[in-house]
Amino acid sequence: MIESPLLEKLTGYIGGRWTDSSQGNTFDVYNPATGEVIAKVPSMPEADVVAAVAAGKSALRLTSPYTLETRRKWLEGIRDALKNNKEEVGRILCMEHGKPLKEAQGEVDYAAGFFDYCSKHIQALDAHTLTEKPKDCTWTVHYRPIGVAGLITPWNFPIGMIAKKLSAALAAGCPSVIKPASETPLTMIALFSLIDKHVDMPDGMVNLVMGKASVIGKVLCESPDVPMLSFTGSTEVGRKLVVDTAEQVKKLALELGGNAPFIVFDDADLDSAADNLIANKFRGGGQTCVCANRIFVHEKVAEAFGEKLAERVNRMTVGDGLKEDVDLGPLINKAGFDKVKRHLEDALANGASLVAGKKPEDLGDGHLFFPPTVITDVNREMCCYREETFGPLVPMALFRTEEEVIDAGNDTEFGLASYVFTNDAERAQRVAAGLRFGHVGWNTGTGPTPEAPFGGMKASGIGREGGLEGLFEFVEAQTVPRGF
Repeated sequence: MIESPLLEKLTGYIGGRWTDSSQGNTFDVYNPATGEVIAKVPSMPEADVVAAVAAGKSALRLTSPYTLETRRKWLEGIRDALKNNKEEVGRILCMEHGKPLKEAQGEVDYAAGFFDYCSKHIQALDAHTLTEKPKDCTWTVHYRPIGVAGLITPWNFPIGMIAKKLSAALAAGCPSVIKPASETPLTMIALFSLIDKHVDMPDGMVNLVMGKASVIGKVLCESPDVPMLSFTGSTEVGRKLVVDTAEQVKKLALELGGNAPFIVFDDADLDSAADNLIANKFRGGGQTCVCANRIFVHEKVAEAFGEKLAERVNRMTVGDGLKEDVDLGPLINKAGFDKVKRHLEDALANGASLVAGKKPEDLGDGHLFFPPTVITDVNREMCCYREETFGPLVPMALFRTEEEVIDAGNDTEFGLASYVFTNDAERAQRVAAGLRFGHVGWNTGTGPTPEAPFGGMKASGIGREGGLEGLFEFVEAQTVPRGF
């Protein structure tokens, strides 16, 4: 079992108090690298979630005493606590997720960045008076907290995803009820331990509930005291949330699935493109919504690019993320492993060729370590083209013209992240404008940053996280005209 000074309490957190399941039910948390149970945490029933919502409602204040300066101090306190405990939070994250330790600790820094950004730009939420005086009135615009927010996070970024949501919610003055993924609740408990010890917030301002998504989601969707839900996860679940919250007319912030194109033109710096693809695709074991899922390479450079990828992939080390010099950890569970294997089998059976990695029959059983794999001659009929693989499989398809590859890139219902590699600035601008994706990296495979808005087009979501746009997600504008 895992031991940590940040995990002295393995319970939920409601109204400023560590709270166990009122029914005593628990679920197991596994280390995907070893298959061992490392903790048991409470599976909380509906009554506990209702109590968390009530605690959030009791903490809600539309004006003082939650001034901008008060909220800034909350944000700075969480930022500092994360930075000062980066190694331990990262170790916990590594053990329950599997990603390499350095990558996990880097995620903690990434998370701290959202609290830092919101603290430094919180003044944008201050009231302002219009310079115009229409209808002989002075008009002041206030930004009021929307209310108690439900924050539902996925397992692939256990600290990064909650940071995006919680930083903006606290900046707005919104209490929250937070549900982490059942695969990775320990990192969230560690965050609450830091908040409990180091940040002076009102009881009920942050609440943690764990357990079945169907139980917790039902309360958050149906409660009139939760006017907003922020969710990161699959488009399938996102669509269900739209339906389930329709009667309440809740505000939704949704970051949903991706099917990212990674486009390499014949004038691109192939070494740079290959390095960026490796960093982009294999972060988190390929289990990110922003990692390249379809790699389109111009036919003139496809062979050379494939060789550069194979060279890099063959140098990668797969293993337990706690060990040194590991580049790629395990997949999160057997379902994830089986999906990547199915995509590889389907592609090879339908004409794709293996460039690097292992054949499906050589993968072995009984573990979750999937080797980095590169295939070529991929087409739109294959599962790895149509679906988000969520694993370390790199499928390459060839193209000839700019128009062709823009159409191919857009040939998906998703529109989260995309990447374009070319040294032609005019072409880059045309392609970026033609791609219906919320994020278009030009000669870079980098993903989101706290300083810029991030979110999806089409079926990849609603709203933005990060940047000033993300700062405004949890407030409602209230206009107050005053007559003379």
